[in-house]
Amino acid sequence: MQLFYNPDITDSTAEFTFNKDESRHIVKVLRKNIGDSLHITNGNGWLFTAEIFVSNINKCVAKIISKTFQKKHNYNLHLAVAPTKMNDRYEWFLEKATEIGIDSITPIICDHSERKVVKIDRFERILQSAVKQSLQYYMPKLNQAITFSEFLKQNFNGDLFIAHCEETNKKSLKSLLKPSTNITILIGPEGDFSIKEIEAAIKNKFIPVTLGETRLRTETAAIVACHSVAFINE
Repeated sequence: MQLFYNPDITDSTAEFTFNKDESRHIVKVLRKNIGDSLHITNGNGWLFTAEIFVSNINKCVAKIISKTFQKKHNYNLHLAVAPTKMNDRYEWFLEKATEIGIDSITPIICDHSERKVVKIDRFERILQSAVKQSLQYYMPKLNQAITFSEFLKQNFNGDLFIAHCEETNKKSLKSLLKPSTNITILIGPEGDFSIKEIEAAIKNKFIPVTLGETRLRTETAAIVACHSVAFINE
């Protein structure tokens, strides 16, 4: 199934016009014609089946012929992950986390961060592509980049964890995870969180955890955490 994404479609939409790029892709690449069907999600749980009635490379128009709603999974995972020095590694994390199942992502700028500027628009495109490729009907929320200290000022609910590499008393994340809960996990940069940041997180009720016996890259640690949460909720 070829899945398209557009956040503007609602359950009351009767027909939809694709933009120029998507119209060209539908007509020229997929070779769709009048009467052919397409599948669209709005990223909010809806899957729409549409039938083409205008097949034009500049303006493809389809009417909605059916719709189904899929309930969201019974947990909420928020990963706050420091941007990596190499942008492609963070993009890999965004893609794979979306495929596995994640609800919200916040890039956090830490004391040891080597990258302090991120391109949110590009990250959004990565998420959209991953949603379509993995045939999911919910789009993860991508928050604006924020400093670690500002992030901690938010009101949190559910279980809170910080994964770090310091030789201190830590518990295994897998041993602490519970199904059907709200979970926030902090993942630091290549140079790890600073001692000051770890102490600040603990004061804000984040539990220090380990993700395994080996030292993981930022993006790998984020994926391990994401998969651990998904696994416990299967």
